[in-house]
Amino acid sequence: MNLQAAFNPADWSVLSGALRLKPMAQRDRQRSLSARALLDDETCIALLDQLGPVIGSPTRGITASLLAKRFSFLATGACLYAMSVCDQGLLLSLDDCVIEYGHDDGLWTSSMPLPDRAPQVYAAGEREAWRASIVEGLFAGLLAPLWQTFNRVSGISRRILWENTAVRVYSLYEKRMSKVEDPLIRLRHEADFDWLLQEAAPQLFGLDYNPLRHFRRPPTQLEEGKSIRFRRTCCFYYEATEPAEYCSTCPLLRPRKCR
Repeated sequence: MNLQAAFNPADWSVLSGALRLKPMAQRDRQRSLSARALLDDETCIALLDQLGPVIGSPTRGITASLLAKRFSFLATGACLYAMSVCDQGLLLSLDDCVIEYGHDDGLWTSSMPLPDRAPQVYAAGEREAWRASIVEGLFAGLLAPLWQTFNRVSGISRRILWENTAVRVYSLYEKRMSKVEDPLIRLRHEADFDWLLQEAAPQLFGLDYNPLRHFRRPPTQLEEGKSIRFRRTCCFYYEATEPAEYCSTCPLLRPRKCR
C-alpha cells in the first residue's frame, strides 16, 4: 500500500490539497533540502541568506522565523491531521523529510513531501503509545533539532520558533478539524487536542516544557464582541511585507490596556 492508498478520497483531498502533503517523488528538487542537511550550520546559513531576498526578509533571523512558520504548518498539518482525523500514523523524521522553500509572487508554494509508503497503524489498546510515538517523532525528533539550529545560526529566539509551531497546531485543531462532521472522529480529535495541551510530556517535544500548553494564552475580549487569542511573541511577518501586514493574532495588535 502506498501513501495515498492509505486514505479515503475525502481525507486525501484535504491532506494533498490545503495541507500540501505529497509523495516524495513529486518534491521540488530545485528548491528543497533534506531536513538533516539543515542541521549543518553552513548549509542552514546559506539557505537562509538565499531565501531572505526572495521573501523580502531584512535579516537572517526573520527569514528563519518565517521559514519555521511555513515548515511548522506543513509538518504539523500533515502529521496531526492524519493522526487525529484519519487515525493513520505518519512518522516524520530528519532522514525522511525534506524542506521545500519555494516562494513565488509573494506566496509560499512549498509542500510536504514524504516517502511513498503506508502509514503506521496500531494494535487494539495501543493507541495512546502509538500517539505518543507519532508526536515525539514530529516534535522532538524533527522540529526541535531544526529550531535549535535556526536559533544558533540566526539568533532568532527559540520561543518565537516554538510559538510559530504552537499557533499552527491550534489553528489545525480549532479551525480545520472543526469542519469534520463525523461525531466519532470529532471525539477523537478533540481528545487528542486536549491531550496535546494538557498531558503530553515535555520530552515528547525535546524540551523541558510543553510548548503547546505554555503558549496557550487566554483569549482577549475586544470591544466589538469578538475575542482573539493573541500570541505571546511576534513572528516578524510584518517586517517582510511592504506595506506592513500583521497576522491576525499578532501581539503588536493587542489593545494596549490588555498588555
